[in-house]
Amino acid sequence: MLALEMFRSLPRTVAGKAMGSRMPGLLSGFAAPLRLVTIDPPVVDRPGWARLRTRLSGICGSDLGALSGSTSLYFSAVVSLPFVPGHEVVAELLDDCEDLPKGTRVVLDPVLTCAARGVEPCENCALGDTNRCSRITVGDLSPGLQTGFCKDTGGGWGQQLSAHRSQMHPVPEGWSDEQALLLEPLSCAVHTALRAGVRDGDRVLVSGAGAVGLFATLALRELTPAGEIVVVAKHGHQRELAQQFGASEVVAPREVLRRVRRSTGAFQLNPDYAAPYLLGGVDVAVDAVGSKQSLETALGATRAGGRVVLSGMPAAADLSAAWFRELEIVGTYASSQSEDAFDKAIELGSLEPVVQLSKTVVSYPLHRWREALDHAHAAGRLGTVKVAFDPRSSGSSS
Repeated sequence: MLALEMFRSLPRTVAGKAMGSRMPGLLSGFAAPLRLVTIDPPVVDRPGWARLRTRLSGICGSDLGALSGSTSLYFSAVVSLPFVPGHEVVAELLDDCEDLPKGTRVVLDPVLTCAARGVEPCENCALGDTNRCSRITVGDLSPGLQTGFCKDTGGGWGQQLSAHRSQMHPVPEGWSDEQALLLEPLSCAVHTALRAGVRDGDRVLVSGAGAVGLFATLALRELTPAGEIVVVAKHGHQRELAQQFGASEVVAPREVLRRVRRSTGAFQLNPDYAAPYLLGGVDVAVDAVGSKQSLETALGATRAGGRVVLSGMPAAADLSAAWFRELEIVGTYASSQSEDAFDKAIELGSLEPVVQLSKTVVSYPLHRWREALDHAHAAGRLGTVKVAFDPRSSGSSS
């Protein structure tokens, strides 16, 4: 089968880390530790596992971070190279799998939990907090926090992969593949909204209006008692989408502190050689980008004792505000079975803004992977919310 494979290359990783943020095109050129290969389809010969044929697989910010070398080395212990990326997956079963017959379309919860690894449930998995699994490096599989980061399972950037029954969620009847593709990131947004601890009438800031920010805004509006939700958007088309997804107001990055100060009565301080910040501010801020600037915006706009939620994989930032203003910093990783996140995501995915957004998904065959990654890197500027691979349409050229 054809697949895109991420491999270990110190020179390419160093080049990507040094220049990827300034020259994103390098990450789809010589600096990318990624190659188009022909390999045997991955098979996990254990109870509860089945083969799947990929229909669509999204390109996520965490995938781009891994390719650029911007992802922290913290994660090097929970992946196994070489692996086929792709954790946002819509696929069809090639085998009967317990109660699911061959041919069923499914979306994957990508986390490789105790159930998938064939070990006794850890304390978190026993509680249903599967995104906090403590055994993602042991059991029947090589280390891998998720499908798409484990060399044994394959990933969605290949024509076939293997998955465990515990990961599979049947696609609702009548849904397009593009609509189904949004279920996994929507389930993550459900977890973000519930982890945010929003109280009745709280003012919320969402920093970022890409897929993560839009879905977080929708989940906050639909699943919490949030009052005002202010969304930070860089591009014009994002402003309109954010309003459709539940924002009370949308502001440009340079306007954030002025807007929050006006609505909350906060005071703005302007330190020497550092970004300005507020004394006072919103009750809850969600960083939906993971960049240094986005996180510092969230930290600087949150009142003392407030909560900052890390929804995007975070970059290094000045954490002085967290210490000085006694902020709660809350991480949100993947989604939790204890919250019925996928069931709630299906409800959100049925709403008109998501249905319309699904019609704008742009897909590429695997052999056009350089073009696809270039598009994904520039998605915000180009007006695209989700870029994906369609391995079914892939030829054999590289």
